[in-house]
Amino acid sequence: MREFTKAAWPTIEPGVDFKNNWHIDAISDHLQAVAEGDIKRLIINVPPRHMKSISVAVALPAWTWATQPSKKFLYASYAASLSIRDSTKCRRLIDSPWYKAHFGDKFKLTDDQNQKQRFENDQTGFRIATSVGGALTGDGGDIICIDDPHNSVEADSSKVREGVLEWWDQAMQTRLNDPKTGAFVIIMQRLHEQDLTGHILANELGNEWDHLCLPARYEIGHPTPNRSTLGFTDPRTEEGELLWPDRMDEKTLTTLERSLGSYAAAGQLQQRPSPKGGGILKSSWWVPWEKENLPDNIEYVIQSWDTAFETKESSSFSARTTWGVFKYQGYDCAIVLEAWYDKVNYPQLRKLAQEAYDDWEPDAVLIEKKASGSSLLHDLRQAGVPVLAYSPDRDKEARAHAASALLEDGRIFYPKRKWAEDLISICAAFPAHPNDDIVDTCTQAWLRLRKGWFLGHTEDPDEDDYQEPQRITLYG
Repeated sequence: MREFTKAAWPTIEPGVDFKNNWHIDAISDHLQAVAEGDIKRLIINVPPRHMKSISVAVALPAWTWATQPSKKFLYASYAASLSIRDSTKCRRLIDSPWYKAHFGDKFKLTDDQNQKQRFENDQTGFRIATSVGGALTGDGGDIICIDDPHNSVEADSSKVREGVLEWWDQAMQTRLNDPKTGAFVIIMQRLHEQDLTGHILANELGNEWDHLCLPARYEIGHPTPNRSTLGFTDPRTEEGELLWPDRMDEKTLTTLERSLGSYAAAGQLQQRPSPKGGGILKSSWWVPWEKENLPDNIEYVIQSWDTAFETKESSSFSARTTWGVFKYQGYDCAIVLEAWYDKVNYPQLRKLAQEAYDDWEPDAVLIEKKASGSSLLHDLRQAGVPVLAYSPDRDKEARAHAASALLEDGRIFYPKRKWAEDLISICAAFPAHPNDDIVDTCTQAWLRLRKGWFLGHTEDPDEDDYQEPQRITLYG
């Protein structure tokens, strides 16, 4: 298929020079393995404008029909217009004098099914174009290709994103004509940790997929390594080495990175849904507590909660972190003492909250006043727990930006434990990580501390008799 794509290029993109590159060959080799039945599950993550749609949606059906004209293809993109665009390009290639001169004796397109959205040949092969979530006619495919299932503008919307995943789980996975011999190909840029690629790889069957992950800049130790039954490995060896320098040179890529911003660039260009080292709450800003035991001069403890109503799989987590404030080199700092999150019902949540208070004896318990938090506030106050209501005045990302000052200033410590490292990873992935609830517990605690005082009282700040607590200095 490598040579076919190069030879067909003047017909596909007349007047545009073909700039060959190793990644095009790698994609072609894996698509050829799909067509020949050697690979049945393939994910390709590659930046935009790197010939992904031309390779998968235009060249693959035309090349396959040259030897297997009975193959049936089903294509879907997030927008019907994109699917139809590539279907039209594919049909024009097959209708071209160049293609007919080389493969015209293999099949002919039928007159009664020769449309932009669907065309067939006289050997029973067809190519159908549809959209994610679009109506399916009942037809299946021997090879089903999903090209950009997510709209980059809407990928941060959990409702839209989950709609794509539901469409994949409940509709497309049943569309193979023969589940034993049929194949799926997904080619896309990463947009979120819980996009279609993340959803599939997180599943226990994710290891059954071949995976080409091709970041715009090479990263040693990239979190998503290539997994190829063909033995492919990324030929780059230098950190930051470009993927396609003849087309996307340093200046062009740097300009694009700046225009996209760190979050979009991390996903769309680097195929990691959060920036290396994190974005708003960078992992490198956390300070490790090198001693085995916790600081012995902790003088104030605050416990922070974010709660949810339901326990169904799609609901949010309830989460808690506990923090100890102590002096370090003359500065007030905080260290995370423990972290917890789970999906529990309210009676369990109430019991866990009381147990956590008894275990840590915090000076204040900070609870976001939403969902089951309102009930928890009331019940804990009745039990004599020093609870404080937190009513956020900004969205989650704005809170994280505001709270990040303490983190960036080196005031937030962590014990060298696995659970703490997991917490740091979740915070670093924010806002792309699905569990933003435990991140909320961190940022609301930091915001409270950043105001510069201890909250050693039992009154709710929303109450009329609220008294301002003792002020402390957090910035030395």
